[in-house]
Amino acid sequence: MKADKLRDLTDGELDNKLKDTKAELFNLRFQLATGQLDNPKRIKEIKKDIARIQTVRKEREIEVLETRH
Repeated sequence: MKADKLRDLTDGELDNKLKDTKAELFNLRFQLATGQLDNPKRIKEIKKDIARIQTVRKEREIEVLETRH
């Protein structure tokens, strides 16, 4: 998912997306361990999605802190 689309989500939606993405990563790693994974590139894509979500969350935290000062 692109960062622009993530920025359009609310904080709650972003948290839910992060939770779902981490669950998907867990399932993909489980499939990899059992030899059932069809697309190994998907693990890399999911990791990048998690990083993007965490980046957007951090940007929002910094923005809130800057507006307080």
